[in-house]
Amino acid sequence: MPDTHLLAVWLVGFLGGGHCVGMCGGLASALMMQLPPQRRAWPYLFAVNAGRLSSYTAVGALVGGIGGLGIASLNSLSVQWALFFVAQSLLFLLGLYLAGINGWVSHIERLGRPIWRRLQPLLQKILPIRHMGHAFIAGALWGWLPCGLVYTASLSALTTANPQHGALLMLAFGLGTLPNLLLIGWFADSVRQTLQKAWVRRVAGLSICLLALWQLISALQHPQLF
Repeated sequence: MPDTHLLAVWLVGFLGGGHCVGMCGGLASALMMQLPPQRRAWPYLFAVNAGRLSSYTAVGALVGGIGGLGIASLNSLSVQWALFFVAQSLLFLLGLYLAGINGWVSHIERLGRPIWRRLQPLLQKILPIRHMGHAFIAGALWGWLPCGLVYTASLSALTTANPQHGALLMLAFGLGTLPNLLLIGWFADSVRQTLQKAWVRRVAGLSICLLALWQLISALQHPQLF
Protein backbone atom coordinates (compact mmCIF):
# COMPACT_ATOMS: atom_id res chain seq x y z
CA MET A 1 0.00 0.00 0.00
CA PRO A 2 1.66 3.26 -1.09
CA ASP A 3 2.02 6.10 1.38
CA THR A 4 -0.13 8.27 -0.89
CA HIS A 5 -3.16 6.17 0.14
CA LEU A 6 -2.50 6.97 3.78
CA LEU A 7 -2.08 10.65 2.99
CA ALA A 8 -5.28 10.59 0.97
CA VAL A 9 -7.44 9.10 3.72
CA TRP A 10 -5.85 11.43 6.29
CA LEU A 11 -6.87 14.37 4.10
CA VAL A 12 -10.38 12.93 3.77
CA GLY A 13 -10.68 12.85 7.55
CA PHE A 14 -9.24 16.34 7.93
CA LEU A 15 -11.17 18.00 5.11
CA GLY A 16 -14.37 16.35 6.23
CA GLY A 17 -14.37 18.49 9.37
CA GLY A 18 -17.63 20.15 8.39
CA HIS A 19 -19.33 16.77 8.12
CA CYS A 20 -17.84 15.73 11.47
CA VAL A 21 -19.44 18.78 13.04
CA GLY A 22 -22.84 17.74 11.77
CA MET A 23 -22.52 14.05 12.61
CA CYS A 24 -20.29 14.02 15.69
CA GLY A 25 -20.00 17.58 16.95
CA GLY A 26 -23.07 17.35 19.15
CA LEU A 27 -21.97 13.99 20.53
CA ALA A 28 -18.45 15.27 21.24
CA SER A 29 -19.83 18.27 23.09
CA ALA A 30 -22.33 16.13 24.97
CA LEU A 31 -19.64 13.72 26.12
CA MET A 32 -17.55 16.61 27.43
CA MET A 33 -20.57 17.95 29.29
CA GLN A 34 -20.96 14.55 30.97
CA LEU A 35 -17.67 15.10 32.82
CA PRO A 36 -17.66 16.81 36.21
CA PRO A 37 -16.45 20.44 35.82
CA GLN A 38 -13.08 19.74 37.44
CA ARG A 39 -12.49 16.88 35.01
CA ARG A 40 -13.19 18.64 31.74
CA ALA A 41 -9.59 18.37 30.69
CA TRP A 42 -7.58 17.26 27.71
CA PRO A 43 -6.79 13.77 29.09
CA TYR A 44 -10.48 12.84 29.04
CA LEU A 45 -10.99 14.26 25.59
CA PHE A 46 -7.97 12.32 24.33
CA ALA A 47 -9.28 9.13 25.99
CA VAL A 48 -12.63 9.51 24.23
CA ASN A 49 -10.93 9.99 20.87
CA ALA A 50 -8.50 7.15 21.53
CA GLY A 51 -11.50 4.88 21.94
CA ARG A 52 -12.97 6.19 18.70
CA LEU A 53 -9.71 5.59 16.82
CA SER A 54 -9.50 2.06 18.24
CA SER A 55 -12.89 1.27 16.72
CA TYR A 56 -11.84 2.70 13.36
CA THR A 57 -8.66 0.63 13.45
CA ALA A 58 -10.59 -2.53 14.31
CA VAL A 59 -12.99 -1.89 11.43
CA GLY A 60 -10.04 -1.39 9.09
CA ALA A 61 -8.47 -4.69 10.15
CA LEU A 62 -11.79 -6.48 9.76
CA VAL A 63 -12.68 -5.19 6.29
CA GLY A 64 -9.07 -5.46 5.11
CA GLY A 65 -9.10 -9.13 6.11
CA ILE A 66 -12.44 -9.69 4.41
CA GLY A 67 -11.13 -8.03 1.27
CA GLY A 68 -8.07 -10.26 1.33
CA LEU A 69 -10.15 -13.42 1.63
CA GLY A 70 -12.43 -12.37 -1.19
CA ILE A 71 -9.66 -11.39 -3.58
CA ALA A 72 -7.60 -14.48 -2.73
CA SER A 73 -10.57 -16.79 -3.33
CA LEU A 74 -11.25 -15.21 -6.72
CA ASN A 75 -7.53 -15.04 -7.48
CA SER A 76 -8.00 -11.86 -9.47
CA LEU A 77 -6.65 -8.32 -9.10
CA SER A 78 -9.54 -7.10 -11.21
CA VAL A 79 -11.74 -7.33 -8.12
CA GLN A 80 -9.33 -5.12 -6.20
CA TRP A 81 -9.31 -2.61 -9.04
CA ALA A 82 -13.10 -2.62 -9.15
CA LEU A 83 -13.32 -1.98 -5.40
CA PHE A 84 -10.75 0.79 -5.69
CA PHE A 85 -12.76 2.44 -8.47
CA VAL A 86 -15.95 2.19 -6.40
CA ALA A 87 -14.15 3.64 -3.36
CA GLN A 88 -12.88 6.64 -5.33
CA SER A 89 -16.26 7.16 -6.98
CA LEU A 90 -17.90 7.16 -3.56
CA LEU A 91 -15.22 9.55 -2.33
CA PHE A 92 -16.01 11.89 -5.21
CA LEU A 93 -19.72 11.77 -4.37
CA LEU A 94 -18.87 12.38 -0.74
CA GLY A 95 -16.98 15.51 -1.78
CA LEU A 96 -20.06 16.71 -3.65
CA TYR A 97 -22.14 16.01 -0.55
CA LEU A 98 -19.80 17.97 1.72
CA ALA A 99 -19.83 20.84 -0.78
CA GLY A 100 -23.62 20.90 -0.68
CA ILE A 101 -23.94 19.95 -4.35
CA ASN A 102 -25.35 16.43 -4.07
CA GLY A 103 -26.90 14.64 -1.08
CA TRP A 104 -26.84 11.07 -2.38
CA VAL A 105 -24.15 9.85 0.01
CA SER A 106 -26.32 10.65 3.03
CA HIS A 107 -28.40 7.58 2.16
CA ILE A 108 -25.40 5.33 2.85
CA GLU A 109 -25.47 6.33 6.50
CA ARG A 110 -28.79 4.55 6.89
CA LEU A 111 -26.99 1.21 6.55
CA GLY A 112 -25.41 1.55 9.98
CA ARG A 113 -28.46 2.73 11.88
CA PRO A 114 -29.56 -0.78 13.01
CA ILE A 115 -26.13 -1.35 14.59
CA TRP A 116 -26.16 2.09 16.22
CA ARG A 117 -29.61 1.46 17.71
CA ARG A 118 -28.15 -1.53 19.54
CA LEU A 119 -25.00 0.26 20.70
CA GLN A 120 -26.54 3.56 21.79
CA PRO A 121 -28.15 2.09 24.94
CA LEU A 122 -24.71 0.82 26.00
CA LEU A 123 -23.38 4.36 25.69
CA GLN A 124 -26.21 5.68 27.84
CA LYS A 125 -25.36 3.17 30.58
CA ILE A 126 -21.87 4.56 31.18
CA LEU A 127 -22.97 8.19 31.29
CA PRO A 128 -22.07 10.38 33.08
CA ILE A 129 -18.40 9.59 32.50
CA ARG A 130 -16.78 9.01 35.88
CA HIS A 131 -13.27 7.87 34.97
CA MET A 132 -10.87 7.44 32.07
CA GLY A 133 -12.08 3.90 31.35
CA HIS A 134 -15.60 5.19 30.77
CA ALA A 135 -14.21 7.89 28.48
CA PHE A 136 -12.39 5.30 26.36
CA ILE A 137 -15.43 3.00 26.13
CA ALA A 138 -17.67 5.93 25.21
CA GLY A 139 -15.27 6.82 22.40
CA ALA A 140 -15.10 3.20 21.20
CA LEU A 141 -18.91 3.12 20.94
CA TRP A 142 -18.90 6.51 19.25
CA GLY A 143 -16.70 5.00 16.53
CA TRP A 144 -19.71 3.00 15.31
CA LEU A 145 -21.92 6.03 14.74
CA PRO A 146 -23.33 5.80 11.16
CA CYS A 147 -21.20 8.09 9.00
CA GLY A 148 -20.76 8.28 5.24
CA LEU A 149 -17.24 9.58 5.75
CA VAL A 150 -16.27 6.50 7.78
CA TYR A 151 -17.97 4.13 5.34
CA THR A 152 -16.07 5.64 2.43
CA ALA A 153 -12.76 5.22 4.23
CA SER A 154 -13.75 1.65 5.16
CA LEU A 155 -14.31 0.79 1.52
CA SER A 156 -10.80 2.05 0.80
CA ALA A 157 -9.55 -0.21 3.61
CA LEU A 158 -11.36 -3.12 1.95
CA THR A 159 -9.32 -2.60 -1.23
CA THR A 160 -6.06 -3.09 0.68
CA ALA A 161 -6.96 -6.80 0.99
CA ASN A 162 -4.81 -6.95 4.12
CA PRO A 163 -5.87 -6.60 7.78
CA GLN A 164 -2.69 -4.75 8.82
CA HIS A 165 -2.90 -2.32 5.92
CA GLY A 166 -6.62 -1.86 6.44
CA ALA A 167 -6.08 -1.07 10.12
CA LEU A 168 -3.30 1.39 9.29
CA LEU A 169 -5.41 3.11 6.66
CA MET A 170 -8.37 3.56 9.01
CA LEU A 171 -6.04 4.80 11.74
CA ALA A 172 -4.71 7.42 9.30
CA PHE A 173 -8.28 8.44 8.54
CA GLY A 174 -9.08 8.72 12.25
CA LEU A 175 -6.01 10.83 12.89
CA GLY A 176 -7.19 13.15 10.13
CA THR A 177 -10.48 13.71 11.95
CA LEU A 178 -8.74 14.23 15.29
CA PRO A 179 -7.82 17.96 15.06
CA ASN A 180 -11.37 19.02 14.23
CA LEU A 181 -13.04 16.84 16.84
CA LEU A 182 -10.59 17.84 19.57
CA LEU A 183 -11.38 21.47 18.85
CA ILE A 184 -15.10 20.76 18.73
CA GLY A 185 -14.93 19.06 22.09
CA TRP A 186 -13.10 22.01 23.62
CA PHE A 187 -14.41 25.04 21.73
CA ALA A 188 -17.70 23.63 20.46
CA ASP A 189 -19.60 26.75 19.47
CA SER A 190 -16.88 28.73 17.71
CA VAL A 191 -15.51 25.74 15.79
CA ARG A 192 -18.99 24.60 14.77
CA GLN A 193 -19.86 28.02 13.41
CA THR A 194 -16.66 28.18 11.36
CA LEU A 195 -16.79 24.67 9.90
CA GLN A 196 -20.47 24.93 9.04
CA LYS A 197 -19.97 28.03 6.89
CA ALA A 198 -21.02 27.35 3.30
CA TRP A 199 -17.75 28.46 1.74
CA VAL A 200 -15.67 26.30 4.11
CA ARG A 201 -17.71 23.20 3.31
CA ARG A 202 -17.62 24.03 -0.41
CA VAL A 203 -13.82 24.29 -0.46
CA ALA A 204 -13.38 21.12 1.62
CA GLY A 205 -15.87 19.13 -0.48
CA LEU A 206 -14.40 20.12 -3.82
CA SER A 207 -10.91 19.40 -2.48
CA ILE A 208 -12.04 15.85 -1.69
CA CYS A 209 -13.44 15.53 -5.23
CA LEU A 210 -10.05 16.54 -6.63
CA LEU A 211 -8.36 14.08 -4.27
CA ALA A 212 -10.52 11.23 -5.59
CA LEU A 213 -9.71 12.15 -9.20
CA TRP A 214 -6.01 12.42 -8.36
CA GLN A 215 -5.99 8.94 -6.83
CA LEU A 216 -7.74 7.44 -9.85
CA ILE A 217 -5.34 9.12 -12.28
CA SER A 218 -2.31 8.10 -10.21
CA ALA A 219 -3.49 4.49 -10.07
CA LEU A 220 -3.96 4.39 -13.85
CA GLN A 221 -0.57 5.97 -14.50
CA HIS A 222 1.29 3.78 -11.98
CA PRO A 223 -0.60 0.47 -11.71
CA GLN A 224 2.46 -1.22 -10.22
CA LEU A 225 2.03 0.90 -7.07
CA PHE A 226 -1.53 -0.18 -6.51
